[in-house]
Amino acid sequence: MTRAAFVNQLGDPSVIEVGDLPVAAVGPLDVLVSAEAMAVNHVDTFVRSGSYATPTPLPFVIGRDLVGTILTVGDAVTGFAVGDRVWTNSMGHGGRQGTFAASVVVPAERLYPLPTGVPSHDAARVLHVAATAWLGLFRHAGLSLGETVLVHGAGGGVGTAVGQLAKAAGARVVATTSAARIDWVRSCGADEVLDYRSPSLAGDIGSAAPCGIDVWWDSSGINDVGLALPRLALGGRFLMISGMDSQPSLRAGDLYPRDASLLGFAISNASVSDLASAARPINALLAGGALRSRAGEVFPLARAADAHRAVEAGAEGRLLVVPD
Repeated sequence: MTRAAFVNQLGDPSVIEVGDLPVAAVGPLDVLVSAEAMAVNHVDTFVRSGSYATPTPLPFVIGRDLVGTILTVGDAVTGFAVGDRVWTNSMGHGGRQGTFAASVVVPAERLYPLPTGVPSHDAARVLHVAATAWLGLFRHAGLSLGETVLVHGAGGGVGTAVGQLAKAAGARVVATTSAARIDWVRSCGADEVLDYRSPSLAGDIGSAAPCGIDVWWDSSGINDVGLALPRLALGGRFLMISGMDSQPSLRAGDLYPRDASLLGFAISNASVSDLASAARPINALLAGGALRSRAGEVFPLARAADAHRAVEAGAEGRLLVVPD
């Protein structure tokens, strides 16, 4: 048995239960991991509520990410050994049980080594957002060296990761955020930081990027294509990754004459090979201390429902859950 946070029906955070569940059998290609830290992601709340339709075999353990230590290795698994510290960021979706448990069975193909010396809490906070940033920037938007990236909502978890990865790849980063987060965003390497509540925002963006924006990443969920499209460079890409209920409108003349593209992207659709491709640069940046996040509250597993409530209420920083 293992202590876990799970649901027996989809709904608001009150449906989350915490108790003992049987540990799943470790198949030949699986690994059993003792959990150290798990991030609380917005997508976890969407799955729990049912707003993001995906198979959820009941009882369904919630949670996407995990950092921990290997307890058992399946007979056919290579490259991992008992005692290795590892991470995953793609559980709790597509019928896979989640990670909010003391012990978690993870397919080896979805597991990656944690670089030596990286604290579990530091890693857990960035795994989901960094993979989202890497796949969005490079797999979907095709970011190239020297291009200009605008990160709209750069003070949040995904926005912070986008800015850091874009900067590490040699892009010029223009960031928008709230006045309270300007210093944080600037400390993460953004070349220009703008207050997104400024009435002169459109002009400020034009001044910061007079040749236009190559990749406009909207992590705010507002998806203001009316603001973005006239300020894209030729061949610019607008990447939409949040805002399930937003209903943006656009002027066609701002889109096709620029050879511009609107791209939708959800990391939940990423293939195993895509996730593995993202894991390599993430580990390199983790090992070099180049991935940072704003630390939020740490909840014991027994308060998993409170952690979900906090995320839905807009809590500051990246929240974690740890075993009791």
